[in-house]
Amino acid sequence: MLAYEPGDSVAHRLDARSKLLVQAAVAAAAFAHSDPRGLAVLTALTLGVLALSATPVRVAVAEYRGVLPFLAVGPVLESLRLGTPWVEPSAAVDPALAAYRTLLLLALVAAYVRTTPVRESEAAVARLVPGRVGRLLGLGVGLVFRFLPVLQADLARVREAMRARLGDQRPLHERVQVVATAGLRRVLTRTDRLAVALRARCLSWNPTPPPASFGRADVAAVCLALALAGWAAWPRLSGLI
Repeated sequence: MLAYEPGDSVAHRLDARSKLLVQAAVAAAAFAHSDPRGLAVLTALTLGVLALSATPVRVAVAEYRGVLPFLAVGPVLESLRLGTPWVEPSAAVDPALAAYRTLLLLALVAAYVRTTPVRESEAAVARLVPGRVGRLLGLGVGLVFRFLPVLQADLARVREAMRARLGDQRPLHERVQVVATAGLRRVLTRTDRLAVALRARCLSWNPTPPPASFGRADVAAVCLALALAGWAAWPRLSGLI
């Protein structure tokens, strides 16, 4: 389940703002260098980030096992044709690269979530975006990070209950309907409870943020983010020179 895991890895000790900058720079580089050579460089970088965050590759892949079929179907559908030759493999290359790029970015998100407490993420967003807009964005990030694992657990319990009643022997469309309906019902119920809880606790727009520390590792992370941003901007800059 995608959630914060306490630890003492290098990524755990980094400031949340440094990690957000690195993620934004990697995303920019991934869209600027979507060829196999660029993705190979980003693959090495992603593996390094996962190692520094004590997040095994199998764990990151398992977190997105529900997304993987959708990423795999896109290139297959793109290669199909309504006439001869029926299948054009070359048409699947670009969608496959785009799907792989998405998988790399999702792996970085998993490393970030597993190494950053929700409260630090909320404070980092509020510090990067000043004013009430930043506080609103931080609150939204905090709610998403807190409730996404809860909703995943709800869906897991629904599937487990359905299997206990031999529901896994029903047709696929009926199983999807049962899980989707029950999941949506639980989301709405939790939303109502959240609204009541926020009113009962008098939501503060100016809470005391956790202390922020910026060490040598953060300096290295910011330098890496700047290098990636420069690499992402290089194709446009080289065209102007």
